Amino acid sequence: MRVDSIGQGFFALVMVGLGVLGLVSGDFASVWQPVPKEIPGREFLAYVSAAVSLAGGMGLLWKRTAATGARLLTVYLLLWLLVLRIPAVFIAPLREVSWSGCGENAMILAGSLTLMGRFANGPGRKNTSLALAERGSRMAGMLFGLALIPCGLAHLVYAKDTAALVPYWLPWHLGWAYSTGVAYLLAGVSIVVKRHAALAATLTAGMTAVFTATIWIPAVVESPGDRFNWTALLISSAITAGAWLVAESFYPSEKLRESE
Repeated sequence: MRVDSIGQGFFALVMVGLGVLGLVSGDFASVWQPVPKEIPGREFLAYVSAAVSLAGGMGLLWKRTAATGARLLTVYLLLWLLVLRIPAVFIAPLREVSWSGCGENAMILAGSLTLMGRFANGPGRKNTSLALAERGSRMAGMLFGLALIPCGLAHLVYAKDTAALVPYWLPWHLGWAYSTGVAYLLAGVSIVVKRHAALAATLTAGMTAVFTATIWIPAVVESPGDRFNWTALLISSAITAGAWLVAESFYPSEKLRESE
């Protein structure tokens, strides 16, 4: 087992966790909902979806299979975005939740896209691997920056719902909802226009990590049998991992460049 960065290992474990959750529950994780109940073979597709997530995550944990795992997860996450989230935007373009759902999926996709670019090298492609890696990183960064904007707007549009998630021991709940929304917006714009993009991605990864640690880990500890809390924890972790990987892509190490 070998991973090239903490972000890669974190992303891999989260995708494995989503796969295990799907196999145990026999249903799609809430991030992939709503999958129509009447769709033929829905339960079978749920197991297939979970197996793909598990296989892709496991693949990222070994050097020889990391590139395949990254490609598998990128296709998997892209299909969900195209099949589930983007149509929702066209159906209800004035509902911000349609856009924010698309944004959350895109943030996770940006993580796998970053990894796919990182492992772009292969037999017969040594001379183009660095160019492919850089192109993948640019695409992932732009996707991530654009995805942050609807997520930030969601904090503002649904400020009361967001405030309800703020830990009780913190004061000024509504203020935190608005300030984190603005932070997402500023980070998204900064990354898109390529001004202090590395700092913006790093701070976003830190902020989403704080959300995960202060909201969803305590929720799981309090109600360990609640599937929703586990799903929310894993999705929040997946978004954090995606942000982390994008942030890493702005600080390419010599080790990563040599591996490409």
